[in-house]
Amino acid sequence: MKAFLVGLIFIIAVLLLSGIGFLLLPFIFVLGVLIRILLSIIFVILCVWLLGRFIIFVFELFFKRKEA
Repeated sequence: MKAFLVGLIFIIAVLLLSGIGFLLLPFIFVLGVLIRILLSIIFVILCVWLLGRFIIFVFELFFKRKEA
């Protein structure tokens, strides 16, 4: 009887956890899309910042050579 109860509790726990995982599946998909969008925005901001740094570097390089 003890082994039956342990097996029954285990099966109930597995079903409960799989049910929670199944219910969280749409949340995980939405989270994946949001992370993809967030990383894309961060990448674009980084590219714009690097372009600005490059332009400032080139301007300083050319103007310092003309003054010297």
